[in-house]
Amino acid sequence: MYERMLNKQVIPTVEELAAHCSENAERFLLINDWLTAAFHTEQKVVFPYGNKYGWGIGHYKKKKLMCNIFAEAGAFTVMMRLTDAQYETVYESLKKYTREHIDNKYPCGDGGWIHYRVTCQEHYEDIKKLLEVKCCNSSAMQN
Repeated sequence: MYERMLNKQVIPTVEELAAHCSENAERFLLINDWLTAAFHTEQKVVFPYGNKYGWGIGHYKKKKLMCNIFAEAGAFTVMMRLTDAQYETVYESLKKYTREHIDNKYPCGDGGWIHYRVTCQEHYEDIKKLLEVKCCNSSAMQN
């Protein structure tokens, strides 16, 4: 369940990444398109961080990483870092599932990383809130 695309020798297309997400393929495409349209991110198909992460799409603004979105069987996972202050700006408006991810983030400086799996519309709506905070404030913060 939630297997990632781990064959480093075969570079997938965006369409193949989306198809791997099966029932969440449309959300995968929508979130990638939304990030590019709303925040002018540059998309790049990437295989970062070693074999357990697999293929995904990196979103960059002026060469600065905003997030990685990893294709999974039936879902996708967004990996991103925010400061504690950024998390706090939307924390109360988020669902319990999302707040638990923030509460258990991997600490890094003043904030931390989350690996947020999107499996339904509620998750999709919450990750968009977090990505909006990240992308709107990217020029004002150091990552």
